[in-house]
Amino acid sequence: MEIKSYLKERCRVVDEALEKYLPKENELPFSLHKAMRYSVFAGGKRVRPILMLAACEAVGGTIAQALPAACAMEMIHTYSLIHDDLPAMDDDDFRRGNPTNHKVFGEAIAILAGDALLTEAFILLSGDASGDGVTSSSRLQVIREIGVCAGSRGMVGGQVVDMESEGNRDIDFATVQYIHTHKTGALIKAAVRSGALLGGASPERLEAITRYAEAIGLAFQIADDILDIEGTTEEIGKDAGSDEARGKATYPAVIGLTESKRLAAELVEHAFGALAPLGELAEPLRQIATYIIQRKS
Repeated sequence: MEIKSYLKERCRVVDEALEKYLPKENELPFSLHKAMRYSVFAGGKRVRPILMLAACEAVGGTIAQALPAACAMEMIHTYSLIHDDLPAMDDDDFRRGNPTNHKVFGEAIAILAGDALLTEAFILLSGDASGDGVTSSSRLQVIREIGVCAGSRGMVGGQVVDMESEGNRDIDFATVQYIHTHKTGALIKAAVRSGALLGGASPERLEAITRYAEAIGLAFQIADDILDIEGTTEEIGKDAGSDEARGKATYPAVIGLTESKRLAAELVEHAFGALAPLGELAEPLRQIATYIIQRKS
């Protein structure tokens, strides 16, 4: 398979569904819904929802079974970016090559747009999808999975430790690993596991796909750390070198650039090994794992 074509097509599927699920700009309150849509449609690669769809198919499920939850995952991811960019956190001017939400709509609307996207995600996750073949128990498990991975024991917790570690030149490896596995890895793990659960994965297949998710979740953030050093502002869509300038706790800062690249490649190999029991159906997941550490944006 040609991974760029696959990702482009799946991105189109997700975007069309997001267009359907998100409130329209002509629905009150206009400014809030415009801000929500601004960030959702600002050019994201849709890695998390695409991973969810691929995981669902890898265990024998269908796109239709996972698509609403995949869109909910993108809403949660987008909310986290809006809040991450705020002056109280990373204070970024650009995201995905565009002015950040608070630069366009002001801080108050940006905060509320993030809040609304998070809430909208759980409305979508708990909505009536009768006829898609997903059991109520699987749907409930997915809601809990995503909630835990997005909260204080997952993404939000990782964000807190990331902020508290900023500027600490003596940060240790364990702390960096905690930040990466929670701030970034938790939501990627939730996306992959949720896709498998919605597809009706057996316990054995769910375990295999979980090991894959844990490996690529960490590899994804290490790749981001490397891009911040080696990429250009045009390539990564925000100021290059910002992590180093802020004294962020990153893998290159702790173990060096060469070792970070080696570790990312090793994690992808672990991900490949984990997928062995799933056979050819998991080929998109393998290709995505390789893409994660080779991408330039």
